[in-house]
Amino acid sequence: MSTDSATVTGETGTADGTDGTVLGTGHGGDDKRSGRRWFAHLPVVLLVLVTLSALAALAVLATQLRSARATEDAARAASEAAEQFAVTLTSVDSANLDADFAAVLDGATGEFEQMYAESSEQLEQLLIDNQARAEGIVVESGIKSATTTKVEVLLFVDQSVTNTLVPEPRLDRSRVVMTMELVDGRWLASQVDLP
Repeated sequence: MSTDSATVTGETGTADGTDGTVLGTGHGGDDKRSGRRWFAHLPVVLLVLVTLSALAALAVLATQLRSARATEDAARAASEAAEQFAVTLTSVDSANLDADFAAVLDGATGEFEQMYAESSEQLEQLLIDNQARAEGIVVESGIKSATTTKVEVLLFVDQSVTNTLVPEPRLDRSRVVMTMELVDGRWLASQVDLP
């Protein structure tokens, strides 16, 4: 090993007998320059952070907008199905009961489908005996609550009813809350309430 260079040997000393500590190199300005270099990059770093934050906010807003649109589309489709179903449910002809009952069951699901299937057997004879006929129309409807798979629709229904006891049409007005559920791509009534 040469004695004219200060080489660190891996031990605590060097060839020249000092402890190998460099006290200063005459480049004290390097620390200031590196601080200035970092400070010079600060606007770029801030710009990148602001851009990333803006992109994240846009992604969140886009997701929320997509979800809101999906819910609005579901509400609109369910409301249309509920209006059609309300007409089917409130229109009946004792001469055509099998088709009328089948149409109602086709638009129903869950608890309401089961309840209607059970009660239609009892209702059938009563309608035939009284030669009942009814025709319903939806006067107005609105969304009570909505998700992408379940929508509550409030309907105002007018039903014109005739039978052997009342041969002249009688107008019945009803308020109906119908819960529609998305089942295999179709909006079906799972609950029908007359509040």
